Amino acid sequence: MSLMTGCDHEHSDVIEQAVEWYAANYGACERPIVPTLQRRFGLTAHQAIVVIRETTLRRARAA
Repeated sequence: MSLMTGCDHEHSDVIEQAVEWYAANYGACERPIVPTLQRRFGLTAHQAIVVIRETTLRRARAA
């Protein structure tokens, strides 16, 4: 069983905030997206890709 540490939880909150922001600003988001998300939310490249992937999945489900 895996438990989230405070640090993990904190990172997941930031990722969720980034997903919500990117979903709301999808069309107007400055490109390239990875560096934009990194600057805006202090994410790593991997975390930015997770945000893009999650946003894409949510948009597909909503369509």
